[in-house]
Amino acid sequence: MSKEIFGIVPPMVTPFDSHEELDEAALRADVDYLISEAKVHGLAVGGSTGEGHTLSIDELRQAIGTAVSAANGRVPVIAGVIVDSTRQAIAYSRALADLDVAALQVTPVHYLFRPSDDALLRHFAAIADAVDIPIIIYNVVPWTYCSPQLLTKIIDEVPGVIGVKQSAGDLKQVADLLHLCGDRGLIMSAVDALMYPSFALKAHGAIAAILTAAPAMCVQLWDAVQAGDHNTALDLHDKLLVIWNAIMGDNLPANVKTAMRLQGRDGGIPRAPMPASSEAQVAAIVAALKIMN
Repeated sequence: MSKEIFGIVPPMVTPFDSHEELDEAALRADVDYLISEAKVHGLAVGGSTGEGHTLSIDELRQAIGTAVSAANGRVPVIAGVIVDSTRQAIAYSRALADLDVAALQVTPVHYLFRPSDDALLRHFAAIADAVDIPIIIYNVVPWTYCSPQLLTKIIDEVPGVIGVKQSAGDLKQVADLLHLCGDRGLIMSAVDALMYPSFALKAHGAIAAILTAAPAMCVQLWDAVQAGDHNTALDLHDKLLVIWNAIMGDNLPANVKTAMRLQGRDGGIPRAPMPASSEAQVAAIVAALKIMN
């Protein structure tokens, strides 16, 4: 499998059936669609859009294994780890160690209490020591938000940590990370509303929910920026912004699944207690998707 991580890497939904069990057939079908039809550059499984926080070790391994098998070496697959302690993170990571994944996408702890910067560094160092898989820090947890300075320090001091997925809507943090890390770290943007400026700033790519909702359009945006075609890129940005504004919400994974369903892709249902898209959300998503035609 190609291990190079760059460009458009959609964070896949986890398709649950009516019993909230993983629908492997639906997951395989969307892997093939994203690679063969949308021409994405990689896949991320078990992240926030994939409701990874709800998955047991066995379920995460099942989802990652299914995606790796379906991808069949065509693109790299990144595995999400969203847990609340170093011990859990190591256990989840070790459970994936024999699968052909390009990297782990690991959050800081997401419960209420914030570790110190030194504790966060030790957290990621312990995971890196436990498994021989590159680690991307998923900087998304509001009360455990890592500064660009801390993230750069971890990349510089912890072998095995190769980069950051920068989330939470802050483009300046993307810019600061690119400035501080230089070529030493992989910086993937998750600022969904601002993919175009992220790419213009030379982010190495993106792992963001908008990529799953509108993958082909995001690939077109990436290609346009790489080609220096900023008129096309700005037009695509405007369209993607409309879609993002329609799917954004506390039940974002459910709304991404709705956007998929409206395009003929089976994303299954969200896992309780996350609610399905409301009638108003469905109507907004229907209207937003019309710009794709």
